[in-house]
Amino acid sequence: MIDPAAETEITATPETLLEINNIEVIYNHVILVLKGVSLSVPKGGITALLGGNGAGKSTTLKSISGLLRSERGDITKGSISYRGQRLTGENPADQVSKGLIQVMEGRHCFEHLTVEENLLTGSYTRTQGRAAIAADLEMVYDYFPRLKERRKSQAGYTSGGEQQMVAIGRAMMARPEMILLDEPSMGLAPQLVEQIFTIVKRLNEEQGVTFLLAEQNTNVALRFAHTGYILENGRVVMEGTAKDLRENPDVKEFYLGMSDKGRRSFREVRSYRRRKRWLA
Repeated sequence: MIDPAAETEITATPETLLEINNIEVIYNHVILVLKGVSLSVPKGGITALLGGNGAGKSTTLKSISGLLRSERGDITKGSISYRGQRLTGENPADQVSKGLIQVMEGRHCFEHLTVEENLLTGSYTRTQGRAAIAADLEMVYDYFPRLKERRKSQAGYTSGGEQQMVAIGRAMMARPEMILLDEPSMGLAPQLVEQIFTIVKRLNEEQGVTFLLAEQNTNVALRFAHTGYILENGRVVMEGTAKDLRENPDVKEFYLGMSDKGRRSFREVRSYRRRKRWLA
C-alpha cells in the first residue's frame, strides 16, 4: 500500500523544465571552459547559478540559448533539453519561439531607440494582434513604472538601472516561459539591485515565469532564489536549496564573507588558509 504522505510528496515534486547533462564547452577549439556541468531547473522556480568572475556562469547560459557560436564556442560533450526536447545546436531564434529568452549581461539595449520602442522589439516574434501587445506593454509598465515615465526617452540616455529594467521588460514582451538572466546586479547600486530582484520575484510568482539567473552577488541571489548551483573553474562544486546553501559553512566562509563567529574582516579573509572542501 502506498503511504498517502509519500504520494503527496511525489505529486508535489515540480516538473523539470530545463535539463543540462554533463556538458563540456570549448572556445576557439582550444580553451576548455565548462567541464562536465549538470543541472536542472524546475518549472515555476528561480534557480541561481553562482560563482566568481570566470567561473563559467555566462557560458552556461549561452550554451542554453544557442548564442555560444557567436563567440566561437562549441558544446563538445553532453546535452541540453528543454521541455524534454534536445536544444543543443538549435538556432537561437527558434528558442525564442519556444518561450526561452536570454537577457544578456550588460543589458544591450538599442541605444538609438526610445524605451518604448525597445520594449516593443520584444514582441517582434508574436502573432497576436495589437490589442494583446498593448496590454502586455501596460503589464510591463505596471512592474516598471519608471519605464512609463521614461518611455519617450532614448534608451542610451537612461541610467544603468533603467536599462536593466528595459532589458527584462523587453524579454517579458515576448511572453516567455523561462528567462535566462545574466548578472542583473552588475554595475548597479545596492538599492537598485534590491528593486530589480524584487520585481524578478514578482514576475515569477504572478506571471509564472521560470528564471535561471547567473549572479556574482551570492548574498542577494540566495535570498530570492529557490535553489542554487555554485560553479568554480567550469565545474558545479555545490548545489541545493537556497536555504541550505545560505546555511552551509563553506558558502558562508567563501561566498558570503562570514564564519561561525560572524562576518570576517577583509584582513582575516585575505589571510585565511583553510582549503575549500571541494578542492581538498
